[in-house]
Amino acid sequence: MPDLPADTRDEAERLTRLARQAVDEGAVATYRDQRAALLDEHDYEARIREEDTGDVLVCYPSEWVEDGVIRPDRVEDTDRGVEIRLSGPGDPDEWNEVEEQNRAVVEAVRDEHGDAHAATARALADFMGNHYAKPIAEATPAELAEFREEYFPRNVWPTEKQRALLEDSVQLAVEEAERL
Repeated sequence: MPDLPADTRDEAERLTRLARQAVDEGAVATYRDQRAALLDEHDYEARIREEDTGDVLVCYPSEWVEDGVIRPDRVEDTDRGVEIRLSGPGDPDEWNEVEEQNRAVVEAVRDEHGDAHAATARALADFMGNHYAKPIAEATPAELAEFREEYFPRNVWPTEKQRALLEDSVQLAVEEAERL
């Protein structure tokens, strides 16, 4: 069992995603600093590992590091490290759970913001579930851009109102997903 509590892992992931989605450099730095302080409470550090299949947040004990480099001779139990996929495809075996989460987002958008926003949220849910097997809450900026620029105009058959509200609808869906 890793030394890093589950709630700390979840919060580190949330802060990392917020930093990746932020457009203001000050906000990016704030989220990263909050993540570092949170992990430091457990003597852990983090970095993003880029892979061909997507980015991974890697959290590891500080004792493994010397001068900013992980020293393999200090790693006794690799199970203490934590890896959290940030981008790329999710687990297709979890499609039902992903669909359930995304359906809840669509309903929350419908309840709070109306049918036009909900229709776009439903399209985003379908895109994320079918193309990435991921909930909306885990969408990366690149995946959201792909939805807006490629999937939406080609596959949704949007109304004029949906086209006009696209940016707002996507933002509302992401915000609702983060709250649920």
